[in-house]
Amino acid sequence: MRKLIYSMGVSLDGFIAGRNGEIDWGAPDEELHRFHNQQMREIGAHLCGRRLYETMVYWETADENPSATEYELEFARIWQNLPKIVFSKTLEKVEGNARLVRDGVVEEVAKLKAQPGTDLALGGAGLASTLIELGLVDEYRLFVSPVVLGGGTPFFPALEERIDLELAETRTFGSRVVYVRYRKA
Repeated sequence: MRKLIYSMGVSLDGFIAGRNGEIDWGAPDEELHRFHNQQMREIGAHLCGRRLYETMVYWETADENPSATEYELEFARIWQNLPKIVFSKTLEKVEGNARLVRDGVVEEVAKLKAQPGTDLALGGAGLASTLIELGLVDEYRLFVSPVVLGGGTPFFPALEERIDLELAETRTFGSRVVYVRYRKA
């Protein structure tokens, strides 16, 4: 069975975006970007909600940007080839190697996890909240930035039950970002 991996940049106080949706504090440097590139190469598909999809659609044409760095171009190629499943009730269409799912989130994710292949990535707080609450997330990968936002969009939803985890990996980057990977205990 494929694992579902929730991975996002997060402030020290647990937010993936500030009060006004700002994410500029989490922009990766070259070292961190290359690490993201490697992780994305190992993923079989990326599941995202509308907001994250709208942010990431930039990468569908990023390879046309003449000022893009080599590692950004590499990420763009990886992203363009990666199958994406976008969960949204409001979007009319999606671009690139993506398909739109309007209903049946739980059934769709269960079906994807049961298929053979490499693990699945999950991004976006709204979709992740639903899947965390349903116990469908197997692994959490946080890229903790040295910033306290004081509010915004939380990485984790408020939960009725705790989730016991075990630490699987840590790494500190030159940018002072700390990567922590946890899996369900």
